[in-house]
Amino acid sequence: MTSVVCFGEMLIDFVPDVAGVSLAESTGFLKAPGGAPANVAVAISKLGGSSGFIGKVGDDEFGHMLADILKKNSVNVEGVCFDKEARTALAFVTLKKNGEREFMFYRNPSADMLLKESELNLKLIKQAKIFHYGSISLISEPCRSSHMAAMKAAKEAGLLLSYDPNVRLPLWPSPQAAREGIKSIWNHADFIKVSDDEVAFLTNGDAQKEEVVMSLWFDGLKMLIVTDGEKGCRYFSKSFKGSVPGFSVNTVDTTGAGDAFVGSLLSSIAKDASTLQDEAKLKASLKMANACGAICTTQKGAIPALPTESVAKELIAKSEAK
Repeated sequence: MTSVVCFGEMLIDFVPDVAGVSLAESTGFLKAPGGAPANVAVAISKLGGSSGFIGKVGDDEFGHMLADILKKNSVNVEGVCFDKEARTALAFVTLKKNGEREFMFYRNPSADMLLKESELNLKLIKQAKIFHYGSISLISEPCRSSHMAAMKAAKEAGLLLSYDPNVRLPLWPSPQAAREGIKSIWNHADFIKVSDDEVAFLTNGDAQKEEVVMSLWFDGLKMLIVTDGEKGCRYFSKSFKGSVPGFSVNTVDTTGAGDAFVGSLLSSIAKDASTLQDEAKLKASLKMANACGAICTTQKGAIPALPTESVAKELIAKSEAK
């Protein structure tokens, strides 16, 4: 049985072979598999969990390469479809000297945007424990309707719904459209992870203020997690709240760090559902998730940088020995 099913996009990230340059300044690019939901699926599998991916890629060299990467990482690919007309999506990603990431996407439309409701593998969803998704699949039809149908099937089957909005403004018609689109499914989730930057974007407020974060809370939400980069993360539930410090590492590329974090945490929840109710278990799981997120920033690309459990435990042990 597949414990966590991730829904959404999988694409190729092209990352400059030299750090700290803009896309225009870069003279060469490294090809790296990416796409937040796919990254999460691989992160779970690398940590010894059981995951599957539902999405669409082009029936092209890149699409088959991506499906093969999922297979090699023991991700269930029964939900992957191939489109004969549209290409696999491409993204050019760079970390500029000021530490900000710059994105340029090629999707007009790309295969992931064209997933139809009739192509959904509902059996894969219904047998899982957790259904995880982002917001990019909400931007255009027919993928939006497919996303809604998959979410409805997961809810009816009693799965935990996990949402990481993963804001990518260049893909939306406008910032306001992004805010409205992301919030349109907000109240359906059981578990939400947002970065401090995303809190600021969604609320137009100071992400460090608790009242600003709690403006995103709603009745029925089980857990809200805010990641604060290398500072760690904050957690909020009906019963408790707190923070868990992060890890200091030599950062090369932050792409996929949030996905490594989410994959680790969902892996813990899938193994032990009481993690969300037990603060001690949650804090231990968040420490592990922080370690996974930190390690993912130490090399270029998302999927190649996702750690195994032993590597993450090694970082935790080194940190505790200091």
